[in-house]
Amino acid sequence: MTSEQHLAPLRMPDRLFAELAAGGGSAAAVAFLERAERARRLLLLRTLLGHLDALPTPLTPVAEAWRVLKEAAEKSPEPVERLLLAPPTGGWISHMLRRVHGTATGPPLWAEAGHLSALALSASLHAGTKTALDVPLTDGRLPLPGLGMVQLPDARQGLAAGRATTAGGELTVAGPGRANGSVRVICRPLRQHSGAGGDTWLPLRTLTLTGPGGEAPGTVVLEDLDPYRDLDDHLPPARLDEDEAREWQRLFGEAARILARPGTPGPGRVDPAMIRAIVPFGRTGVSPPPLPFVQVSASSGDSFGGMLIVRPASALALAETLVHEFQHSKLAALLHLFPLLEDDRAERYYAPWRTDPRHLTGLLHGAYAFTGVAGFWRDRLADALGADAVERAGYFFALRRLQSRLAVRTLLTSGRLTVQGRALVAGLARTLDGWLREDVPPAALGRARTAAALHRTEWRLRNVAPARAAASSDLRLRPDRRSWPDTRTQGFATPPTVARTADEHLAAGDAAAALVRYADVLADAPAEPHALAGWIVARTILEPGRAARRMLARPEELLEPSPRV
Repeated sequence: MTSEQHLAPLRMPDRLFAELAAGGGSAAAVAFLERAERARRLLLLRTLLGHLDALPTPLTPVAEAWRVLKEAAEKSPEPVERLLLAPPTGGWISHMLRRVHGTATGPPLWAEAGHLSALALSASLHAGTKTALDVPLTDGRLPLPGLGMVQLPDARQGLAAGRATTAGGELTVAGPGRANGSVRVICRPLRQHSGAGGDTWLPLRTLTLTGPGGEAPGTVVLEDLDPYRDLDDHLPPARLDEDEAREWQRLFGEAARILARPGTPGPGRVDPAMIRAIVPFGRTGVSPPPLPFVQVSASSGDSFGGMLIVRPASALALAETLVHEFQHSKLAALLHLFPLLEDDRAERYYAPWRTDPRHLTGLLHGAYAFTGVAGFWRDRLADALGADAVERAGYFFALRRLQSRLAVRTLLTSGRLTVQGRALVAGLARTLDGWLREDVPPAALGRARTAAALHRTEWRLRNVAPARAAASSDLRLRPDRRSWPDTRTQGFATPPTVARTADEHLAAGDAAAALVRYADVLADAPAEPHALAGWIVARTILEPGRAARRMLARPEELLEPSPRV
């Protein structure tokens, strides 16, 4: 972990950068990014240890915990490497650096620093070494990264110092009891599986990957215990019930089969084995029933290969989200290697998949992620069986390629890309320009173009203040802007069976009927953004031309005065 070979400078081959710039990335490209993340974590960890070296603590000093970790790495390098590269480890390192610089909060600093001892214990168990460390216990719990969690029965509540020893793969944890004296647990984490330890040992959950012949080529961690599984905040464990864990396995297995498409690696194609951890968010049981699409997902540049997901009811939605979030991981790793853009962090840019203005880094992340999503739906369109599947896949492919290309154009014209950044974004543009020439079912293409126009129009009505002068090119944001529900992206995915609402008539291709219904709403509320956006788009469909293009370009100008409907 400290050899000159491990700390050698990294140079990305041009062919790997080209793969990633196109929005894809072979196994070799992803492996290079992971090596770069490893080097970054070691550098950050060295910096962190320097800050914590003199920290007053009732626990084992970090220098001793680090010595134990290194000793285990020398004896059993592969499992310790997995610990180092695990997404929660990256989250802990970055969170701790924010703590020592005063930009994050959490439990007492000595307790969070003690997580290094938990990492050292896990490493020691893998290596079979003998050690004794003082560790932090929270309500009698000791998380062991990459293994699971020990729970001391009848332990003192709150934060306390405990003692953990390892010898030959056996772990003993002792801590203060709830009344008097101490309590103790002995277990063998590498051998004990679900249920074997009763309430005292909770093993790490994993999702099994199944190969085409029924073999199990690997697993992905389903992380519900590690305190640093979140994007920043320290979290208590949120153990899934058995039914929920089975649902995750079922959905993940189906999602992995969807993604197992033969062919050259490209945008939208992800080998699920590259994913390091999935953090189930927001639910620990099967009830209430989830939505068919993913309601919330997120990832962090600190946690390569990790992603936080609210479980959907649909394997197709989960597969799409795995692609989306892994795109974020790849781009975050690239941003750690190259300065891609100069960002003043001002949130003033339109992102076609967001309801709020974004800064340039956020726009770049979105463009990269949704290029991958567009590729995902391109593959689904090629494989689709049945009219409904063709319509849905065609719609999302058409919508995401159009939206991504619009964001790419903004990035290319911003004047803020570096040489490497321009090369990356130009690669995305080439991919998307090729896709824009590919055929999509006409009805799906029409709905996608309409949905894209509706989103941009409503975004400007809700976020952009009318310009004082017609020639003004400065985007002035409304001081009263706020988030709003985007119901149209999913709503336009399939044509309605029977059109009743204005949106449904527009999705069905009947702009005239939609216009009448939008006008009915606007008669009572002339500036209602949702209806006004629909009215503008419907009218421009019926009366195309220069005036229509001007109205779509700056719909906010219709807010003063109100339009005649």
